[in-house]
Amino acid sequence: MPNNLMNRRHFAATALTGLMVAALPLPAFALTEAGAKQLVDSVVADITRVIESGKSENAMLRDFQKIFVQYGDVPIMARYALGADARTASASQMRQFTQAFQGYISRKYGRRFREFIGGEVTVRNARKIKTGYEVRTTVKLRGSSPFEVTFLVSDKSGSGKFYNMFIEGVNLLLTERTEIGAMLDARKGNLNQLIKDLNTTG
Repeated sequence: MPNNLMNRRHFAATALTGLMVAALPLPAFALTEAGAKQLVDSVVADITRVIESGKSENAMLRDFQKIFVQYGDVPIMARYALGADARTASASQMRQFTQAFQGYISRKYGRRFREFIGGEVTVRNARKIKTGYEVRTTVKLRGSSPFEVTFLVSDKSGSGKFYNMFIEGVNLLLTERTEIGAMLDARKGNLNQLIKDLNTTG
């Protein structure tokens, strides 16, 4: 596959990572296979509406961040992305990092959603796994062969949420953790500086 097509698919697919990481709150009973599939359907529909809205990029980015904040388990994702440094961060630093992280992710991946114009995401099936449910989908973009995107869904935080995704086997949350770690290393472990920079990055 040509490098430009691989990069296009990678960025288009990973655009889902920052924004399709959670789903609609569920009633106060255990998450089911049907509920997990419904979560994916609902988030795909919400994001598709934004993509097809015809709004400016800045307006769409604001909408994407609202989706992330409303449906995403942002604190859990932010803590995972920060890795071991989350254990030594103060409560105040974690709050600031979480807020900066949600904006960073929304901007970074939200700008790639143009790749999905005219595309299609089909929810195929769900199966129970140790940590919740695995929901498999097929993504077809214009000019690209179909590829698999798998969502991991859990209700451990009190309601059904996406907490990770795999694009053709690539762990996207782990990838983001690696990138955040590299950014922190480049700042010699200065978390406050990373937080400041994340607010203007992406």
